Amino acid sequence: MKKNGWILLLFAILGLLAGTLVARWLKDVPGLTFLTRPLPVTLSPEADLAVIRFDLNLHVEFTLLSIAGLAVAIWLYRKM
Repeated sequence: MKKNGWILLLFAILGLLAGTLVARWLKDVPGLTFLTRPLPVTLSPEADLAVIRFDLNLHVEFTLLSIAGLAVAIWLYRKM
């Protein structure tokens, strides 16, 4: 299989999603709260140029398990 940036991006997104799903499944386990606690990251650029006005809100929540899923996905991509 040929390696390229799109495949890496796909692996990264799937790894983040897998880690997030595992974090949601383990959310109620008392001893694993440090792995499932979300860290919110927000980006809100806006511009008003008199002719056009736009604003964009991006809100992402990372957990340690989603970062671990990303790391495993990148490791799997490199092993391909």
